[in-house]
Amino acid sequence: MQTFDIAICGAGPVGQTLTLLLIKRGVTPAQIVIIDAKTIEQASNDQRTIALSYGSRQILQAASAWSESSGPFKATEIHQIHVSRRGHFGRTLIDRHTHHVPALGYVANYGDIIKMINDAIEKISLPVTSLRPAVINQITQTETHAHIELADQRTINAKIVVQAEGGLFDQQNVQSTYQNYHQTALVAHVKTSLPKANCAYERFTEQGPLALLPHQDGYALVWCVHQEHATHLMTLNDHDFLTELQAVFGTRLGRFISSTARFSFALGLNAQTAAPEGRCIRIGNAAQTMHPVAGQGLNLGLRDAFQLAQCLSKSIEPSVLQDFFDKRRTDRKLTVQLTHQLAQIFADQSHLKQTLLSTGLGWLDLFSPAQHWLTKQMMFGYR
Repeated sequence: MQTFDIAICGAGPVGQTLTLLLIKRGVTPAQIVIIDAKTIEQASNDQRTIALSYGSRQILQAASAWSESSGPFKATEIHQIHVSRRGHFGRTLIDRHTHHVPALGYVANYGDIIKMINDAIEKISLPVTSLRPAVINQITQTETHAHIELADQRTINAKIVVQAEGGLFDQQNVQSTYQNYHQTALVAHVKTSLPKANCAYERFTEQGPLALLPHQDGYALVWCVHQEHATHLMTLNDHDFLTELQAVFGTRLGRFISSTARFSFALGLNAQTAAPEGRCIRIGNAAQTMHPVAGQGLNLGLRDAFQLAQCLSKSIEPSVLQDFFDKRRTDRKLTVQLTHQLAQIFADQSHLKQTLLSTGLGWLDLFSPAQHWLTKQMMFGYR
């Protein structure tokens, strides 16, 4: 049995960044334990594509996990975002120069982000205890500690337990807002004949949003469709799949010429609403799993980590968890509601609403205060 001040369950980008930020704020590394079911090698080989906002880059810089000298870990910068409706007039173009930032965001492999942050942790002179691979069976609480029981019979005691890894269906016994979008996201890496450097595309279709994010020599595709149509798309060969993608996206980037293997996952909303009880707190996907429209999941989680590090650097007592929850309430609520509304509103196919939405996209392009507020929320969250 080992005892620590803080146990972080989940060594993804959010949990690892929290570790660095805690140490930056004076928490002794020896009093932190990280627990994860995967080895660092397994996590570093994860080829999923993740979008980071400019605000997330600032958080990683604050954690000393973003090196200006060596470059941002093979990330592709986003300089423009083109937002449009399929089959309707009106569009919005968001540009980095308008908002006075070097990039609106960055696109990178999940594994590269993990490796970058883990490298920063390994440079710390005093080691952080890392238990991986280790599977957690259950977490119980007493008046003085939380007890983490591992599958290999070990027990970890901690004053504070941070659950930093989760997903859509893992929040049993947690009061939350849940909604099944009845959509599936298809992801792949595609290439086009006329790529536009550093420009991302968000195209709202009849079945859901379609995003093309500039990444390496092509685009990371996130295509949200009805569950039945996703099953159909997954059965197609590459040629037929690209033909259907072309019909939905259009010829703005020329022809779609290749695609990697496709993967799919169900989409839903699961956002914690209950205040923390005792010594356990949820952040990142363990607290809120959202629709991928606008790519806000990881960015919201990193903002959680930043605020929690500030709170725990003042006190390692359960009372600070309520303070953290209160301070994060507005940003979490705004971001969850915004992504939820974007996922819902463009799916409503009534003629009047679609006309109003198309007009709204054009209005956002012309009315700079509205675009500035929306872009600021996407990059930095509510501050």
